[in-house]
Amino acid sequence: MALTLEELVRRFGGEVVGDRAHQVGSLAPLDQAGPQQLAFLANPKYLSQVESTNAGAVLIAPADLDKLGSREGRNFIVTPNPYAYFARVAQMFIDLASPKAPAGVHPSAVVDPAAKVAPSAVIGPHVVVEAGAVIGENVRLDANVMIGRGTQIGEGSHLYPNVSVYYGCKIGPRVIIHSGAVIGSDGFGFAPDFVGEGDARTGSWVKIPQVGGVSIGPDVEIGANTTIDRGAMADTIIEECVKIDNLVQIGHNCKIGAFTVIAGCAGIAGSTTIGRHCMIGGAVGIAGHVTLADYVIVTAKSGVSKSLLKPGMYTSAFPAVEHADWNKSAALMRNLDKLRDRIKALEAAAAERGKA
Repeated sequence: MALTLEELVRRFGGEVVGDRAHQVGSLAPLDQAGPQQLAFLANPKYLSQVESTNAGAVLIAPADLDKLGSREGRNFIVTPNPYAYFARVAQMFIDLASPKAPAGVHPSAVVDPAAKVAPSAVIGPHVVVEAGAVIGENVRLDANVMIGRGTQIGEGSHLYPNVSVYYGCKIGPRVIIHSGAVIGSDGFGFAPDFVGEGDARTGSWVKIPQVGGVSIGPDVEIGANTTIDRGAMADTIIEECVKIDNLVQIGHNCKIGAFTVIAGCAGIAGSTTIGRHCMIGGAVGIAGHVTLADYVIVTAKSGVSKSLLKPGMYTSAFPAVEHADWNKSAALMRNLDKLRDRIKALEAAAAERGKA
């Protein structure tokens, strides 16, 4: 479905420079776009491609438009954030092109009579909805989704195949949860009950009941095979517009602040509080019972063992270097204690000579 530039700015804002009636029906990169496609410039270093592109129109920031040598015969939508504008237009085109699943409950689904399912919801094959669950308007539950008793799914949310949401969880509106994610599994809580030492040690680990839930705010997206544990007593909380990548572990009673993003394979131990607008890199490990302030950035593979109470970027991981260089650095690290002792001895000797 093609739309005119006038229709796009009416829907998404911005200003047309050029032919307002020109139509575009899809998006493409600057160097590949054709006359019926919309491209965007997010990085000024690609400004030369705007000069040569065949795109029907280009999303561009005002400052970059001013740098162009010529605008003759070209069409632009001028917007402060072309990348975000592109994302919104892309969502619209995908939505227009995607077939709409018919509302209703698939014959193979199992919905408890005590559950409430909105008439506009789509309940796919082999979905299970337990007693007391509430499924909101325009919710889509794909094949094999399991919704536990008393759980609430907010309007417009989409759970992809094989998502499991345990009992007593609250999922806000317009939440996206990808395949294999598990929401509300038990937190990792065990009390040690051992006596004795060595081979004479007896006893066991005693499981601490996890009776809290998980509360997820609006417009959150959760990646495939991510797990978010329920709280021990209070809820684990994921606030508004948090974006979580695949294979992330969030422990019990964590609180993740609004608009924070967490990249793949990060692990966040229990009772950790992460502020708003934070960025957690891939494979970051965060210890339990620590606090990260708003606007904290933790780079990939870093380990966080104590609270970070000031905004800023934090790193503890070594960047990749050539193997031979790493071996030299590793040898130095192994001998740091010896080097320290030698420096202390030299300082002591220099001090003695100073007295003489």
